[in-house]
Amino acid sequence: MSEAIFDVVREVFVSVREIDPSRVVAEASLADDLGLDSLDAIEIVMALEDRYDREFDDENLQDLKTVHDVVALVRSLID
Repeated sequence: MSEAIFDVVREVFVSVREIDPSRVVAEASLADDLGLDSLDAIEIVMALEDRYDREFDDENLQDLKTVHDVVALVRSLID
């Protein structure tokens, strides 16, 4: 996993949802470990879209279950 992308994703989780950075690890479940619901996930994705000046494909968003999934989606967007 690219550390730079992971660091940006962690920063967005912390800034958007005020999550303790130590809880934002690759294997963390968005719902179970971080307590995010679908609206929180959308808010985070929108912040990442703004950060990278790109748009995510909406059909990929339903597959986001972990922080690693978010990082992988960002990586696919910018590669």
